Amino acid sequence: MIKSRPNYINRELSWLEFNQRVLNEALDPSVPLLERLNFLSITASNLDEFFMVRVGGLESLVAEGVTRPDPAGMTPSQQLKAVCARVKTMAAAQYACYHDVLIPKLTDADIRQLNAGLLATEQRDYFRTVFKEEILPVATPMTVNPDEPFPYMAGLTLALAVRIAAENSKSRERFALIPFGRNMNRFIPCPSDSGYRYILLEDLTQMFVEDFFPGVRILETAAFRITRNADMSVNEDDAADFLAEMRQVLRARRQSKCVRLEIAGAASDRMTAFLGKSLDAPDHAIYRLPGPIDLSAFRTIASISGFERLKYESWQPQPTPELDIRKSMFAQVAEKSVVLFHPYDSYDPVVRLIEEAARDPNVLAIKQVLYRTGADSSIVAALRNAAERGKYVTAVVELKARFDEARNIEWARMLAQSGVQVIYGVKGLKVHAKVCVIVRREGKGIVRYVHFGTGNYNERTARLYSDVSYISCADDLGVDASAFFNAVCGYSEARKYRKIFSAPVGLREKVLDLIAGEAERKRQGQKAFIMAKVNSLTHPDVIAALYEASKAGVKIMLNVRGICSLRPGVPGLSDNINVVSIVDRFLEHSRILYFHHGGDEKVFISSADWMTRNLDRRIELLVPVDNPVCRKRLISDLETFFKDSVKSYWLLPDGRYERTRPAGRRRLLRSQELLWTRAKERAKSAHPAAGSVFEPYKAPDSAANR
Repeated sequence: MIKSRPNYINRELSWLEFNQRVLNEALDPSVPLLERLNFLSITASNLDEFFMVRVGGLESLVAEGVTRPDPAGMTPSQQLKAVCARVKTMAAAQYACYHDVLIPKLTDADIRQLNAGLLATEQRDYFRTVFKEEILPVATPMTVNPDEPFPYMAGLTLALAVRIAAENSKSRERFALIPFGRNMNRFIPCPSDSGYRYILLEDLTQMFVEDFFPGVRILETAAFRITRNADMSVNEDDAADFLAEMRQVLRARRQSKCVRLEIAGAASDRMTAFLGKSLDAPDHAIYRLPGPIDLSAFRTIASISGFERLKYESWQPQPTPELDIRKSMFAQVAEKSVVLFHPYDSYDPVVRLIEEAARDPNVLAIKQVLYRTGADSSIVAALRNAAERGKYVTAVVELKARFDEARNIEWARMLAQSGVQVIYGVKGLKVHAKVCVIVRREGKGIVRYVHFGTGNYNERTARLYSDVSYISCADDLGVDASAFFNAVCGYSEARKYRKIFSAPVGLREKVLDLIAGEAERKRQGQKAFIMAKVNSLTHPDVIAALYEASKAGVKIMLNVRGICSLRPGVPGLSDNINVVSIVDRFLEHSRILYFHHGGDEKVFISSADWMTRNLDRRIELLVPVDNPVCRKRLISDLETFFKDSVKSYWLLPDGRYERTRPAGRRRLLRSQELLWTRAKERAKSAHPAAGSVFEPYKAPDSAANR
């Protein structure tokens, strides 16, 4: 049970419960085996970022002597204590899942992790050759001198600590470190007649560690890894060169304080104490783990080929029937606005719109926000192509996108070299809006085509994350999009838009007004209803407004994937509020809002979660979906999530989550599967004879008459 103030749940503890729901997928026997291993790796990766940012932030607050409680009534010190206790329980569950559940099942499936002490002679000979050729020449041991500073250890880098016996009675035992580079293969495969065999890099190194230290006696080896505080940012008031300051932040993170020391559970107290003292890791930050350090690395095993039977069946993104691949995107969007729900609907139309704009001689300008992009981004390539063709291209590249700073710095440099006007975000705020506007000259004059989204312009994650795209050439939206870029890029004050709403000024107020409007209608005896899908809900003002609406009798259905500080179902406070969380093969990332609004139904998509950082400290967008067809589809899709009886959890008043259990003979419904099935049926019904009709290219008359 989460202990907090009666009306609020602590955000850090709520997030940890979300990570537990992800871990539950690794424990679910109905999930394919390698997908279960992947879910386990995701929980470990999630914890890495949680420690770098959230725990790192709490450590900083405690060090500064901050005692101000959060909305749930917990001081930073209390939060840190509660978080560490919960994480240690979660770590035990992770390794129980790994050792007791997944490893035996993987072994049964002929995917075997080899034990260094149980190798056949030919296997040991093979691995000795691998060690001499691929590890010994690459890894470099570092002796730890007690009279000198501890060697630098990169965060999240696996290493081996070695304890070496004293040479004689007058000398002391020594320690050494063998860090493993990130380009070293963690999983060393072994030839086998069947299945897949591998040994862990650290286990192989421990087998032959004496080769690094000839002539000495090794007392002990132990794998370990540290996590460094990444909760630091540029002092933007003093930043004369923002790009240079961001590079300095990245360098500072590499040297920041250790907030977690993970060490193999078999390590001696002597070894653990040595590393803890050397790395200045307090007792609460030391995690002795009964198995391989860094379970996030096991996504490599989860993705090995040849075992497709142990993975999800392929759900390929479907072509949307509203858009014909053979026709111009501009011609089709001019006829009707289009909503896409990824990854059920293919992301290709978004990429195609920008690529077509880059080539089209009638396109005058392209303006776009880039928050997180992929390593080989077709969209970035299209923007560079457009600029090189002489079009006016503006890219707002958010350098403060955490953990993507280095990549975004490189994208910004490449875009600028191609002639793109690059804006490095906005001083004091993160630009988190997802918007692109294309300005095109047509017969009737200048027309603006806009794309608004809930997710990043990233083709890879568009196949893994659930997000909404809205493509339109509605005049009001085009004017608003242009005004938005003028405000962001031109250092002008935020203005009132025709249709959209922007944070940090306007969006929060609009959300509160919409909630209050439903409450007032209910007090007047009218029908009132709110549905919302967001990733997180922590903003005290929004929570207070929802409580007031509930007390007025408004039925409120919330789909909150992760953090939720609101307590549903509390008598006299939130009786009419239900909160569901969906955890399945796709990461739920879309933000969709619905308000009954007296029968004049209002639907919005947004880049913003209902969090303080999003509504008060970021530049975000709330976009109305006025097209009746698009609006109807989003309402239907939104309703689907609340009917899920397979992958859903309901939040209880005490902060616990309870997995949905269908009552009686109610048919099982898995929302993501239903959405994909709908997309497949829509695509099939729109193109029933695809591939059976051939349309030849006809030669020009002049050529035909030769």
